[in-house]
Amino acid sequence: MHESENAAPRTAGHDLPPTPELETFMTRGWAASPPPTDLRVPAAALTAARRARLSARFPGERLVVPAGVLSVRSNDCDHRFRPHSAYAWLTGLTGADQAGHALVLEPDGPHGHEAVLHLRPRSPRTGSGFYRDRRHGEFWVGRRPEPAEVESLTGIRCTPLGTEAPLPPGRGATTDSELAAVLSELRLVKDAWEIDELQRAVDHTTTGFEDVVRALPRALAHPRGERWIEGVFDLRARAEGNGTGYETIAAAGAHACVLHWTRNDGPLDPRDLLLLDAGVETDGLYTADITRTLPLSGRFSPVQRQVYDLVLAAQEAGIAALKPGARFRDFHRAAMRVIAEGLADWGVLKSREGDLHRRYTLCSSGHMLGLDVHDCAQARAKAYLDGVLEEGQVLTVEPGLYLQPDDETLPRELRGIGVRIEDDLVITAEGARLMSDALPRTAAAIEEWMGAMAEG
Repeated sequence: MHESENAAPRTAGHDLPPTPELETFMTRGWAASPPPTDLRVPAAALTAARRARLSARFPGERLVVPAGVLSVRSNDCDHRFRPHSAYAWLTGLTGADQAGHALVLEPDGPHGHEAVLHLRPRSPRTGSGFYRDRRHGEFWVGRRPEPAEVESLTGIRCTPLGTEAPLPPGRGATTDSELAAVLSELRLVKDAWEIDELQRAVDHTTTGFEDVVRALPRALAHPRGERWIEGVFDLRARAEGNGTGYETIAAAGAHACVLHWTRNDGPLDPRDLLLLDAGVETDGLYTADITRTLPLSGRFSPVQRQVYDLVLAAQEAGIAALKPGARFRDFHRAAMRVIAEGLADWGVLKSREGDLHRRYTLCSSGHMLGLDVHDCAQARAKAYLDGVLEEGQVLTVEPGLYLQPDDETLPRELRGIGVRIEDDLVITAEGARLMSDALPRTAAAIEEWMGAMAEG
């Protein structure tokens, strides 16, 4: 059921109830409100073709793609809302004002569909919700566009959400596994606009990494330096885009051996490495995903460089395996061969064969990238994990070594070192283009870059 604009407003326990006189006074004397000046749907010209591709896969069936609903963070405070990626891809609507909305593809004849957006209308001035409702009221969260304004922007017929009636039944993008799989598979190959949007995300992320390096002296001096690093990067993400595409990982020392270290509450020690895994999400909701492992002193120690250089060699082998027609798994296997050989050369492994190297690598060496950081995750194995690469796909290559501090299979000097190097690439006719090549990757180039940032 969808909430009615005439339902009781979402107020807080400390709000004073209005008097009848105030309620009457609040409904009078309002001029016509102009449309918001920042209304834009940059992908609007592309979405009709996307919907047509989806329509062709489900002839005669009603398809329901919700934007999602607000989620409580604590008590009466919600998390910042981000629309479901399939909804954004099919409509071009990416704002926080999409909470509770849904796209419905209504069967229109035996083969086609009509797209209909079910939207929450503006807060009317005839009730109290517009000034009392903390969740939806216009004076609390801002003006929503009218359905007619959205229709003009998107070219999709819009209808107000009913006061009581639920959305019509049909296949749901969040409940029907086949529809979810098809929506992921349709997004595997990016169009030129999407690739440009991803490049914009990568470029802003590059700037964010530069911000972090410049901020290292202050971060090193703070008792929770990891948190300082997180804040510096997240500032850039909010200034240039919608925010971060995922929780920033700012992992110093042995914290880098935890794959998704997002507590970011530790200090920084100049003797350690910092693993920074972060990405800016654009206002169009496309995200970068880049990792660099940096020496906090500005210089790698010999053993740190030893680990770093092996991971870099693995990444270069993985990148070299990228080309149209290659199997998706090929680049991971190429990277892991290098890792296994290196671990055997160090005497950590007795053999280059088998999968015992996974004790130290833990996860896959990359994934698709796009509207989600782990994009197209609902795609079936035959189209993704067991599929072949195609021109226009965007993915990460991110091998790593995570040498746990309590791992007695390792020489003591290796324990507690975590290194990951992650870059974003687009498959081209010739092979792959490194989208994140503005950030240095070799140990020597990183040291030179950090030195230049410090001098600047």
